[in-house]
Amino acid sequence: MITFLRGLFIAILLSMLWVTTWASLHCPLFGVPREVFTHPWFIATLADAYWGFITFSVWVCYKQTAWTARIAWLLAILLLGNVAMSLYCLVELFQVPRDGRVADVLTAPRPGVGGLGIALAAAGLAVTLLGLAQ
Repeated sequence: MITFLRGLFIAILLSMLWVTTWASLHCPLFGVPREVFTHPWFIATLADAYWGFITFSVWVCYKQTAWTARIAWLLAILLLGNVAMSLYCLVELFQVPRDGRVADVLTAPRPGVGGLGIALAAAGLAVTLLGLAQ
């Protein structure tokens, strides 16, 4: 199961990196036309995505023991979405052996300041600010 989950989250990460690169080559980050940005289904989809990000962040806060890591991962997830979420899952999945238990991935606390979360939060903030500047 661990091997399958590793493959799944690698696929999610790679597909999200591909689609966001492809989209950014076609139009600026905040270049969404007003008629799309104000469309009810766009708003509903965005709300659904961000509530999912918050839900995932609750699990991250449960696992991380340091407040710096909790806050950094929350920002990274809110700014980078599934890229940050898949990276978090991959880090967790590579903490256990291939024949490890999924329960260990889901419940084992993770101490530390959350260096990757801090780096991703900074990258997400930089991407957002660069997108706003365009």
